Amino acid sequence: MQYSVSLGHIIDQFDLEVLHMPQDGRERQLLRADLHRPGLALAGFTEFFDNKRLLLMSRSEMAYLRQMDPALRRKRIDEMLAHRSPAVVLARGVAPVPELSEACERFGVPLLRSDESSTTLTSKLFEHLSIQLSPRTTVHGVLVEVYGWGVLIIGESGIGKSETAIELIKRGHRLVADDAVEIMRLPDGRLQGMAQETIRHFMEIRGIGMLDVRRLFGMSAVKLYENVLLVIKLENWDNRKVYDRLGLENETIEILDVAVPTITVPVRPGRNLATIVEVASMNARMKMMGYNSAKELERRILKSMNMEIPDELQEEEGRDTF
Repeated sequence: MQYSVSLGHIIDQFDLEVLHMPQDGRERQLLRADLHRPGLALAGFTEFFDNKRLLLMSRSEMAYLRQMDPALRRKRIDEMLAHRSPAVVLARGVAPVPELSEACERFGVPLLRSDESSTTLTSKLFEHLSIQLSPRTTVHGVLVEVYGWGVLIIGESGIGKSETAIELIKRGHRLVADDAVEIMRLPDGRLQGMAQETIRHFMEIRGIGMLDVRRLFGMSAVKLYENVLLVIKLENWDNRKVYDRLGLENETIEILDVAVPTITVPVRPGRNLATIVEVASMNARMKMMGYNSAKELERRILKSMNMEIPDELQEEEGRDTF
């Protein structure tokens, strides 16, 4: 699915000054996060011109245009704007040459201006557009921050996801989203989860109803977004199923083509799910830092039996970072 951002949203978000705006300009959709500095286009080379990117011009481009012969300047600008880019953005508050303003009106290209430097504006626009245009999906579950670790709890309806999250919140952890978790894949590959705006900070507990977690537990109990680093899948206990008891299996789940470590936790009366989630989060952090408890136990057993220790277990020997 191709996501887009309206030009009007960018104008409002970055407080851009509008020098020229055609009738449908604010509704135009941006499809690319990267910006185009039209150095080659102004020099006459437009063969690979990308008309889906914002055109960013600053003092250097204006100085280059002003030293041109007026007829050539008009020709270069017309050749560039004939591709009809989404908009031209001027940085550092520079004044456009008259030919640029005229061409924007003739070709129906919005002309905007910012007081920010070209470097700062490029960085801010790229970061914002990259996030807004990122692939995303909605997952049924609960996203909580546990010891600074984003944990997505999934499972069938009524399995106890929200009840587990409430217990975690009472222990000082934070709620990010309940029921519908919006997840986007950022440009660097991270998965970032957040709540839909209409239900943000609300949670449903069967038998009680809707709870406003922020008002009940305070601002420290909620968070706007968090990286999804671990998935815990709750399922009803199945006596016929063999569950991982050592932790040697590395189960993952694919979310937006990103493999996320996953733990399947069987649910039955007497199990403290909040404690299990806390311990799973801490154990996942230990693995990320290079220590695997299951592998260390296996290494010790092999060593006590005077058996050869595989190379992948040798790395655990002598490591004690906690």
